[in-house]
Amino acid sequence: MNRLERLQQSFTKATPPKFEVGDTVRVHVKVVEGEKERIQVYEGAVIARKGTLNTETFTVRKVSYGVGVERIFPVHSPIVTKVDVVRQGRVRRAKLYYLRSKKGKFAKVEEREFVGEGKAAAKAKAAEPAKA
Repeated sequence: MNRLERLQQSFTKATPPKFEVGDTVRVHVKVVEGEKERIQVYEGAVIARKGTLNTETFTVRKVSYGVGVERIFPVHSPIVTKVDVVRQGRVRRAKLYYLRSKKGKFAKVEEREFVGEGKAAAKAKAAEPAKA
């Protein structure tokens, strides 16, 4: 490993957030206003991820008051304090730029089932404690 890779590795977060393109996420961002610091929440669909190591970024798109707004966040930035996954989306593309031209329910991403167990297995598992 050369010096540049070692330097980049030192700036990465120990546990980066786990999410994929198509997921609806809630990003907690540190905002500095004068002397005060606060956390602002930005919720939207992840339409792209790119970069590697500490240069990795992701783009989140939301519609605010009828206007589409996109924001690019660095994954390993100290400004991004937390990323919560609200919904997992089922997509077949790495970049969802086509959502920019869609409106209303056509701009929604289909929800993905959790990997590992299907809906039937999850329902059976949830029904077991109720019987006992």
